[in-house]
Amino acid sequence: MNRHRTALSVLLSAGALVAGVLTAATPSIAADTPTSFRPQQTQGFWTVERMRGATPLDVTAVPGAARTAAADSAPPTAIAPTAAAAAVSPTAFPQAGGAWTGGGAVVKTSGRVFFTMGSRTASCSGNSITSANGSTVMTAGHCVKYQGAWHTNWVFVPAYNNGSAPYGQWSATKTFATDQWAASEDMNMDVGLAVVAPLNGQTLSQAVGAQGVLFNGGYNKKMYSFGFPAAAPYDGTKLVYCSGNSGKDFLLTKDHSLGCNMTGGSSGGPWFQDFNEATGLGTQVSVNSFGYTFLPNRMYGPYLGNEAKAAYDKAQAS
Repeated sequence: MNRHRTALSVLLSAGALVAGVLTAATPSIAADTPTSFRPQQTQGFWTVERMRGATPLDVTAVPGAARTAAADSAPPTAIAPTAAAAAVSPTAFPQAGGAWTGGGAVVKTSGRVFFTMGSRTASCSGNSITSANGSTVMTAGHCVKYQGAWHTNWVFVPAYNNGSAPYGQWSATKTFATDQWAASEDMNMDVGLAVVAPLNGQTLSQAVGAQGVLFNGGYNKKMYSFGFPAAAPYDGTKLVYCSGNSGKDFLLTKDHSLGCNMTGGSSGGPWFQDFNEATGLGTQVSVNSFGYTFLPNRMYGPYLGNEAKAAYDKAQAS
């Protein structure tokens, strides 16, 4: 499948690197393209200063010329959350973007993702999800692999707070992407996962809990989106959320659509339906992926269909 740059290019909601810095050729599709990677880790690499200085990833891309076959007619597959949380005060719905002050499980399960791209350090967002291995993080595909190269020094920092890592840094032992993202970076399939090593004798879900996941859950739901945007007017220091009634992209993808002003660094943050403001628990159905340059304050997230389920199954079995 060839992809052509056009005036209708899209800017992934991943940040604000200097334009042109990451220009690279579009990767070609190969039948033997690996869909997982064991990222190199440098002990002690992610200092407070490096985390604060990591640049939110910024890329310009267009979706594949052909839409991937819609999967919303497939039967839904739901994975329940791992644990509940204490009740907290609710916040606001709808919300175009603001600091999450409600507390609850989402504060622990969501976090910042840090990695290196060649000689550069960069950041995204991610979320701990229920899995067989208890050690799986869901994020965006471009937060594990971009322009044909897998990221290294990949860590997840749940409950990140202005440089502090209250639950530690969780190093990825293996990262995954949907087959379609790994092969051609198909924007419809911008889903990535990471399996992280135990820390202090615990798995990730034992330490911070894990949210439930739903595949083939349909469209047009009440949604909550979370992330750590680091490009202005945000600074990456706190968890931010958007909420509202979602729709479906009518332009170039089959993604979910939500009114949201989150900026770079929020990529990979979770989208929830059936989200309970009082507990901070929800069912994850997407991740922050991209926004059209000509449609500001609107976020798009991939539909978690059979392709995402296949990637999830590989990750949780790893």
